Amino acid sequence: MSKQAEELRQALGARLRGFRKDAGFASGRALARTLNWQESKVSRLENGKQNASEADIRAWCRVTGREEHVNDLIATVRHIDELWVEWRRQIQTGAAHRQRKALPVYARTKVFRIWQPSMIWGTFQTPDYAAEVFRQAVEYYEIPNDTEAAVAKRLERQQYLYEGTRIYNVLLGEQALYSNVGGPDVMKSQLDRLMAVMALSRVSLGIIPRSAPTGLWLGHSFSMFDNTLVLVETFSAEMSVTQPREIELYAKAFSLLQQSAVYGAAARDLIVRAVRHFDTMATD
Repeated sequence: MSKQAEELRQALGARLRGFRKDAGFASGRALARTLNWQESKVSRLENGKQNASEADIRAWCRVTGREEHVNDLIATVRHIDELWVEWRRQIQTGAAHRQRKALPVYARTKVFRIWQPSMIWGTFQTPDYAAEVFRQAVEYYEIPNDTEAAVAKRLERQQYLYEGTRIYNVLLGEQALYSNVGGPDVMKSQLDRLMAVMALSRVSLGIIPRSAPTGLWLGHSFSMFDNTLVLVETFSAEMSVTQPREIELYAKAFSLLQQSAVYGAAARDLIVRAVRHFDTMATD
């Protein structure tokens, strides 16, 4: 969860706790009995450890005599939900819809800052590599199999590599060169594609070697679109960060990660070494 969402949830919990105490419920257990809830649920809500539903807010305000606050608190709950969107809701009809939704963001972005510690970034992917990524997603999330359409939409992003004046600052962890997505042949083709993309004038591709000293833990992947949006993907959700204070933290993280990266000939050497690794795998 983002720092902003976590802070909002904790602040909401503190307000609910205040309502409980002001209404004369000395403990969470007493309120839980009145609401016919588990005592642990009251504790989790008050301590910001669980998202409150709109029904939870209405019930809490009703029994504590604070119904005039329902609309305000529900607005807070909805804002928290917007900061943390479940993947299943995003991709419930398949992966292609999510890929199509991303295109306008890519079209209007002027400067990209991308960090991928263990995978090749989507816009740099070959069709075969992308197809394997989506195949895994279909199986993992148990969603409709629209891999072909999803790949087509992902590849549409590549047109922006050659149009306009967009700048692409992309960082990969060395592990991204070795994560075996689709087998040796798919990986060798993907690595060849990566070397071709490096030659584009508006692409700055850095690779952080596995043994490089780091000024910040490598953490999770993220994508920055100008200074207005950061997308963070996890196994269960996609988080949209739009709060300027948090965006500054991601910009700082990207700058620190850049200091550990190698570029140009050194980055190309790392890719060539990975190609040789997959050559060996293919002949074993």
